Amino acid sequence: MQSLSLSAPDERMLLHDVADRLNTVADQLPLTDQIRPDPALSEILDDEVRHLARLLGYLVGEHAFRHRAAARSPTQVTAAQRRTSLALARAAEPSAAALAALGAAVHHLGQLADLTHQAPGPARTQAHTSAYQGLVDRLGESRTCLARAAKQLRAAADTRPAPPVTALPPPTATATSSPSR
Repeated sequence: MQSLSLSAPDERMLLHDVADRLNTVADQLPLTDQIRPDPALSEILDDEVRHLARLLGYLVGEHAFRHRAAARSPTQVTAAQRRTSLALARAAEPSAAALAALGAAVHHLGQLADLTHQAPGPARTQAHTSAYQGLVDRLGESRTCLARAAKQLRAAADTRPAPPVTALPPPTATATSSPSR
């Protein structure tokens, strides 16, 4: 992949595409009122953890490729390419945090599944409430991190460099003289 040869519009499209993919992962996660600690949620988490892991791998790999290419040929790198590379690197942090939150959600889901095999009682009820709240919180945290990563990518894609400032030619004598009446 020759990423460094992308034009500025292509760079923006790349960032928007990755942002769309992050939003798609977030959209597949259940909302708070849809969270049920059942096997269907395990399947959703399995799918979305895999998708997000691939996206995070892509962000890191694309940034690494661009970083190596820029180090080899620094004069061929445009400002748009540098902004894209930085945006990809910045999006890696909230994407990784979202992945970590999904990992914690899996942990809470596992706790909930284990609790179904314990004897009923106040301790089990309290543990269930705590694990369920942890599951809800981690899924919400993941959605928030994914939204932040997508927003950062879109903002970077939509940032246009300021046009170069050119000095205006000095006014001519006829342009500065006021008309006589």
